Amino acid sequence: MKFRSLILWIVLSIVLTACGDKAANEKKLVPDQPITIDKTIEEENEQAEETVSDSTEEEIEVAPLPQTLSELAALPPGYVDYLGILRPEEQKQIDELTKDLPDISEEPSELQLDAYYNDLLAIFQQDFQGPEDLIAQLKFQTIGDPDIDDPRKQFKENLNVLVLLDASGSMRADLGGQTQMDAAKKAITNFMKGLPKDANVGLRIYGHKGTGSNSDKELSCSSSELVYPLAPYDQSAFQSSLDKTQPAGWTPIQLALNEAQKDLAPFKGEANTNIVYLVSDGISTCDDDPVGAAKSLYNSDITPIVNVIGFNIDHEGQKQLKEVAKATEGTYQDVQNAESLQKELDQASEIAKKWADWKKDKSTRLEIDRLKNWNDIWDYDARQFRKWVDERQQVGFAMQYLYQTRELMSSESYDYLQQKNRDYHEWIEAEYTKLKQDLYEMNDKKIDEAIQMLEEKYTENAPE
Repeated sequence: MKFRSLILWIVLSIVLTACGDKAANEKKLVPDQPITIDKTIEEENEQAEETVSDSTEEEIEVAPLPQTLSELAALPPGYVDYLGILRPEEQKQIDELTKDLPDISEEPSELQLDAYYNDLLAIFQQDFQGPEDLIAQLKFQTIGDPDIDDPRKQFKENLNVLVLLDASGSMRADLGGQTQMDAAKKAITNFMKGLPKDANVGLRIYGHKGTGSNSDKELSCSSSELVYPLAPYDQSAFQSSLDKTQPAGWTPIQLALNEAQKDLAPFKGEANTNIVYLVSDGISTCDDDPVGAAKSLYNSDITPIVNVIGFNIDHEGQKQLKEVAKATEGTYQDVQNAESLQKELDQASEIAKKWADWKKDKSTRLEIDRLKNWNDIWDYDARQFRKWVDERQQVGFAMQYLYQTRELMSSESYDYLQQKNRDYHEWIEAEYTKLKQDLYEMNDKKIDEAIQMLEEKYTENAPE
């Protein structure tokens, strides 16, 4: 009995001791002071958010808006067609175009709004023309004027017009129910028909062999052919040569220019007025140097006038072809349809007619047609005005839709962006108005003096 009681007492003591130790251990887990870890974490998170916000703000780089018309013209065009906001298909198109723009319905900073405006503007950027484009066009109109000292602009005994036509596969593209090639053929045929009978005409095609596949690249990039050698226009022979031309492969522009230099080699600039038209619907795709070839042609004793026509071309293509035109001090014109291509070629027809009049009576003093210059100035101004209006409205329409319909911007953001849009396009209007006034005032001066003044004011600091 005593032994059993002893055992019971020992077991009870062990249990009580264990419970006491557990209680003591649990007591140690209760801190003497309130835990502040949650508050510390919250503060650290807030600081981190502020740091991220500050960092994001610092990382935003907002490019300045154009400061000159030349800078404006250098911007790549975006969606240039008219786009309303009422029809479902128009709204769907705006949604697609602006899908990468952020939601600014909260409280964006002014810097963020400026970046937003730049991005929205780029989407609807119009294809403006800078002063240098019009100046080059006016220069071309001076051919034959006795006040011009440049020998290549003076009429000579013979007139030679050589057209270099892109026959690459992309010329199959549809253009209002006909291919680009068919539209080009019609315009070139009408152009050649209108030239004086004493003028020599020629047609060289390039990229007309092979296909657009990589396996045919070498063949296509080595293809260029003078299908109508320089000679007076013969309608039947010329049309036969043109009809055989079909779009095929790649675009070897350097090769075409190099071969053109050989075509014109017998016609030295001392006795020949040589005009070359390069027609292409894209950049050179043959890993070559068309600008270098253009410089070589321009600096040769052929002393040609080289004009470039970009036919329904994208921005990258425009950029390269403008460099070709600049290297030869020629004109570059971007044409979107057969009518505008015809209009551009017709300018050369007018020069050719002046040459024919001069050849009949060299004692007659040819004056630059000031009325024609006025028409060129008016046409240039009207086209830029239309682009200015379209861009301002299109950006404004998109803002209105994103604000009122999609609710992706606050009223404060909307007001800020609309004011910025008005200010920017008022600046564009003012700059083109000043240019137009300068052009009209200088139109009464001698043409070479007027062009020099325009170049000094508008093109010396133009972006490359």
